[in-house]
Amino acid sequence: MSFCDLPKAPHYVLANATLPAITVEGFSAPSQEGLVSADLVISDGRIDAILAPGTAPAALPRADLRQGMVWPCFVDMHTHLDKGHIWDRRRNPDGTFTGALENVGADRMANWNAEDVRARMEFSLKTAYAHGTKLIRTHLDSIAPQHRISFEVFSELRAAWAGRIELQAAALFGFDQLNDAAFFKDLLEVIVAHGGILGGVTYPMPELEQKLDMLFRAASDKGLDIDLHVDETQDRDVLTLKLIADAKIRNGFEGAVTVGHCCSLARQDEDVAKRTVELVAKAGLSVVSLPMCNMYLQDRQSGRTPRQRGVTLFHELAAAGVPTAVSSDNTRDPFYAYGDLDGVEVFREAVRILHLDHPLDDAARVMTVTPADILGRPDIGRIKAGAPADLVLFSARRWSEFLSRPQADRIVVRNGMGIDRRLPDYRDLDPILDRSNG
Repeated sequence: MSFCDLPKAPHYVLANATLPAITVEGFSAPSQEGLVSADLVISDGRIDAILAPGTAPAALPRADLRQGMVWPCFVDMHTHLDKGHIWDRRRNPDGTFTGALENVGADRMANWNAEDVRARMEFSLKTAYAHGTKLIRTHLDSIAPQHRISFEVFSELRAAWAGRIELQAAALFGFDQLNDAAFFKDLLEVIVAHGGILGGVTYPMPELEQKLDMLFRAASDKGLDIDLHVDETQDRDVLTLKLIADAKIRNGFEGAVTVGHCCSLARQDEDVAKRTVELVAKAGLSVVSLPMCNMYLQDRQSGRTPRQRGVTLFHELAAAGVPTAVSSDNTRDPFYAYGDLDGVEVFREAVRILHLDHPLDDAARVMTVTPADILGRPDIGRIKAGAPADLVLFSARRWSEFLSRPQADRIVVRNGMGIDRRLPDYRDLDPILDRSNG
């Protein structure tokens, strides 16, 4: 049972709501811990007005939220929908990064046909939608011939889910594959044909700077943005982030560049870290941290308590003006055995792991406003008059209430109407999961 009932009318009021001020446009009011009180007038599926509490037209039907929070729908800007939910047939035997790589690779070779990828991606989208997510960027493993299979499935699902979840896709491949000119040419054709993003994984290798130049030139020629996996390690001798920032400046690249993980930055000496953060800001990079997955994988040694959190220098980057966000990353696969593409879980864990609290005033931006801006969708992740009434309603009134429970009684509103929040049953995946491979 939900904590309130929405009026069954085209025009109604969400009365006595509490909004994260960082997500609200065109309305100002005294705030406490970054939270403001308001009435939201909903009309024909859109937010008609944001008003001071108690001032909405009395004649309209209303749902009294009793100071419950209202958020815009979530933005999950770094996921792996193509890998999701393979855990039951291909597990990670020791929880290490190497174990993840080996077992995902084996599962991809054995099982990732179009039917398999489509079924698992569809399951993930149903889950994210039920939790209240509106925009997702997924990375797609793009080792030939998988790139042609997965991007085709992605395009079909993007069309099928239009209006519910907006989808973007970035090609994921190791930079050693740039040595294969025929592969890279074919990959670029696929990315352009499906409106994708140029991705990749950077790690120390011969001629990395030249490979970065090749990547930036190709992205510029094709009009593509770039989204890279970077320094996903605790090894302080690895710092390709600096080379990426240098390459963007050197090539005069004008597109958007996002870098994910950047974990080894937190292992650097203070002077190296400071100079790198300044360079990232100068280059105009955006950074997304994946705290749940990286805490699972990193600093894991049998019989030893982990010492490191596996996250980047989030506060320092934000203070330098770098757009920073958090995201789900992997879901129930060898890279992360858990997860449900739930924006509340990601936010709650990020607050704890990254110390986004004390104060919490602007914390809500990391799953709403900032990732929407990074992904080039400033129309999403905000509460403003004229925008679609795509909202998530919570019974929690204050931060301590919000962060202490999973908010399982939330109401997800799309175009002014509550949706069916029943999650897909894991049993739905049984037909494609051959546990004999596990």
